[in-house]
Amino acid sequence: MSANAATQTNINDKMTKWDGELNQQSYDVLAAGGGMVVSPTKVGYIVVTSDKAGLERKFDAKQRNLNKPGVVLCGSMEQLKELAELNAEVEAFYQDHWNDDILLGCILPWKKEALEKYVPDDGTRSLMMDGRGTSCFVIKFGTPSEQLVGALWEKETRLVFASSANPSGKGNRGLITGIGERIENEADLLVEANKYVKSIQPEASMETRYEQGVMVSMVDADGTLVPMQNGERQIEPCPIVIREGLDVERINAKLCKHFKSWNYRHGMYY
Repeated sequence: MSANAATQTNINDKMTKWDGELNQQSYDVLAAGGGMVVSPTKVGYIVVTSDKAGLERKFDAKQRNLNKPGVVLCGSMEQLKELAELNAEVEAFYQDHWNDDILLGCILPWKKEALEKYVPDDGTRSLMMDGRGTSCFVIKFGTPSEQLVGALWEKETRLVFASSANPSGKGNRGLITGIGERIENEADLLVEANKYVKSIQPEASMETRYEQGVMVSMVDADGTLVPMQNGERQIEPCPIVIREGLDVERINAKLCKHFKSWNYRHGMYY
């Protein structure tokens, strides 16, 4: 924990509001190294970090198991293609969601050369991948955090890793006050944008709103990328929806558009 996080325990002391532009304070915290920021997305608040020290703080704050693939936020299709192993069909699937501004996360292998270039072999990798060498690469997660991630990649070539900003298994209801006392105390900065989060699901209630994005596994049990289908039927292994969430109906429709075969196994986490 940084000295800043240790001394600030009042949520208002570390609160800043998103004003529609890149939040420079959150950029500065992550660019400096070791930082942990709570940032708004389309489905609520997330904890974002950018290196091993930040990841360790995140796992401690969330008291989360280390067996799940880490979430890697991508601020552009170019960044996604630089980092993750894709085939033409998976890339087209992502591009379709990018064009329609739909939040999407897929479990994918890392490109070996990207891992060696951008992720230090100092323990960081075990904190942002599972044992198969995969992570969940997420796009179109919401303007406030997209601005932050895009700037850190473009200016610093710095990766941003994420996790929901709430105790594991509990939602934050799309409110900065719902992130929990432990994360409030541990984070260096809290970026509030409740109105933005509400605007994504304006008609939803606390009970009906999605608090997560859809996650699709694009790998087999060993972490190998699913094969090209080339318009053929009954191809296995195939994409699997392993978590439902915001815009699941639209994403299911796009799966039908891009793949002849795919499965729906909500709850088959990793």
